[in-house]
Amino acid sequence: MTICLLAIAGMLSISAQGIYDIKVKNDVGQDVSLADYKGKVLLIVNTATRCGFTPQYKELEALYGKYRSEGLEILDFPCNQFGEQAPGTIQEIHQFCTANFDIQFQQFDKIDVNGANESPLYTFLKARKGFAGFDLNNQTGKFMDDMLRKKDVSYDKKPDIKWNFTKFLVSRDGRVVKRYEPTESISNIEDDIRMELNPVISAIMARRSVRKYLDTPVEHEKLETIVRCGINAPSGMNAQPWAVRVIENQKLIADVTEVFKAKNPNMVNRDPNFKNMFRNAPNIICICTPAKGGGELDAGLLGENMILAAQSMGLGTCCLGGPVRFINTEPEAKFFLDSLEIPEGYQLNYIIAIGYPDEQPEAKPRDASKVKYIVHD
Repeated sequence: MTICLLAIAGMLSISAQGIYDIKVKNDVGQDVSLADYKGKVLLIVNTATRCGFTPQYKELEALYGKYRSEGLEILDFPCNQFGEQAPGTIQEIHQFCTANFDIQFQQFDKIDVNGANESPLYTFLKARKGFAGFDLNNQTGKFMDDMLRKKDVSYDKKPDIKWNFTKFLVSRDGRVVKRYEPTESISNIEDDIRMELNPVISAIMARRSVRKYLDTPVEHEKLETIVRCGINAPSGMNAQPWAVRVIENQKLIADVTEVFKAKNPNMVNRDPNFKNMFRNAPNIICICTPAKGGGELDAGLLGENMILAAQSMGLGTCCLGGPVRFINTEPEAKFFLDSLEIPEGYQLNYIIAIGYPDEQPEAKPRDASKVKYIVHD
């Protein structure tokens, strides 16, 4: 029991750290810190030289040659755990790969990716992205599912690596973006790599609504940069129909929260982690628009700029409507509105909670069927 608990504690410790805290051994047995790859987009793959998927080496090298200059690095970790299809020393494996596929990307020492001796890197990767299943509409995916289910009917409930050439995509800032099973099309992986290599697109695709924050306030200089990005959003006729108020006053946030708590005790009591009415964020940005209407679109573009700027700086955000309704309608919260010194004829429209995130929410599905492309016949 004690050994089991220690193992679990070790696993949690690894999964709680960042990828750049991990060291691996290269093909000559030297320790390499993954911090050396900060700022790079990484594709991490466990490989084998005698597998039906081994020809993927050619596709991986083509990806590397195409995107290396833009910041892509492929990290290859040979593994002999699946059908013993990676026999020999790392030197023999490297000689085979260079002779047959002329690979130029980095190969590391052989490792285990599952089990008691698994690499801490793979403990980390699997904690971030578990197994999501094979595409059963794909013939090879169906074959893999049938083969593995015969050995373990519940194989798909475990995060373990299932076979050779499983891949993980890691962003420039160390986030594990996606896991790909060996049956995934390289062209699909290339699409994702291309997006991660573009810093603007990467920030858009990475942004999630954050509802748990560290207590650390956002530095004033960062807030200034974020707001500057906001006010440079498009605005019809350059009208700029907004008024922005950045709240760094912790007491003001606490005082209006006390009013909220008094009026909504049941709601507050349901949340054991409740600190304030703004999703516990240490800072908030209030966006005001003309009370008669007409500024909503421009204000939305302003907010989106700020949200994406915050994402690119390692900050989390969440757009809030509930607190706005409460503040706008509760007489005892009027002091908060007064403190904003909102221009005459304007009203509080929405609030952005902002802070250092204390969670990494997964992306929610998006319905691509709502998009139609109208093209010429």
